[in-house]
Amino acid sequence: MAALEKHYTVLELADLWQLSPDSIRALFHDTPGVLRIVRPERRNKRGYTSLRIPETVAQKRHAELNGKVVA
Repeated sequence: MAALEKHYTVLELADLWQLSPDSIRALFHDTPGVLRIVRPERRNKRGYTSLRIPETVAQKRHAELNGKVVA
C-alpha cells in the first residue's frame, strides 16, 4: 500500500459504485486497512465515526463483489 494512496470517503464510493452510503458503510465496516476517524460523544453532541477507504482496499472489495479472483 502506497503512503500517498488515494483514500475515498463513503459518499465518494457510493457515487462511484451507484450504491447507498449505508451499503458502503456495511461493506467496509470491519475491513482491515480502512481508516476509522472517531469523534467521541460529548455532553451535547453525539459521537461520530468517519471511514476513509484506501484505493487498493476498494479495488479488492469491488473485485470480490464482481466474482473476480483477487490475488
